[in-house]
Amino acid sequence: MGREKETTKVAYAVEQLVAFNRYNPDILPDLENYVNDQVSSQTYSLDANLCLLRLYQFEPEKMSSQIVARILVKALMAMPAPDFSLCLFLIPERVTGRFRQFWDEAAKSRHIVEAVPGFEQAIQGYAIHVLSLTYQRIPRTVLAEAINIEGLSLDKFLENQVANNGWVIEKSQGRAQLIVLPRNEFNDPALKKNAADSVPLEHITRIFPILS
Repeated sequence: MGREKETTKVAYAVEQLVAFNRYNPDILPDLENYVNDQVSSQTYSLDANLCLLRLYQFEPEKMSSQIVARILVKALMAMPAPDFSLCLFLIPERVTGRFRQFWDEAAKSRHIVEAVPGFEQAIQGYAIHVLSLTYQRIPRTVLAEAINIEGLSLDKFLENQVANNGWVIEKSQGRAQLIVLPRNEFNDPALKKNAADSVPLEHITRIFPILS
C-alpha cells in the first residue's frame, strides 16, 4: 500500500510539472526519472513521455537513448493504441548512432517485442531513414548495429536493398564493405533545393506536435 501511495504521489507531481512547465527544459531530469519509475512500478503515462520527447527535440544533446528506448517499449505495451507511432514520430532525426542502446533495451523485453507484429521492421526502417539523411556511404558494421542484423541475415537484407532500393555495395581500401545509399537532398548538398523554393511537407508536419 505504501508503494502504491508513493507511486500515486509521484505521478501527481509529474502531472503538475507537465501541466504548468511543459516547455521548460529544467523538468527533463524529473521526466526521465519518471520513465524509470514507470518501468519499475509497471505504470504508464503517455502524456508525460510525449512531453519528454518534445523537450528532447529542443535539446537533442541531452537526449538519453536508454530513456527513449524505455519509452518506446512502454508505448508498445499500450498496443493497439497508436502510442508507439506517436512516440517514434517525436524522436529527433538528427540524433544518429544510438540504436545499439535501443536494441539492448528491447532485448530485455522480448516477450513484448515478439507480441507486436512488425516492431523490428518499424525500427529498422526508422534507422535506415535516419542514416540516409546523414550519410551517402556507411560501413557495413555501422548499418548492422543500427538495424540489429548480422551475418547471413544481413547479406539477404542487403541483397534485397540492392535489388529494390538502389543501394550499392562497394569495397573500401581496407577491404571492409561500404554501403552506398541513394543520394537525396539531405545527404548530398548538390541536390539541396533553395530553401525559398519549397518546404518539405514532412518538415511542416513535424512542427504540429511541438505546437500542440
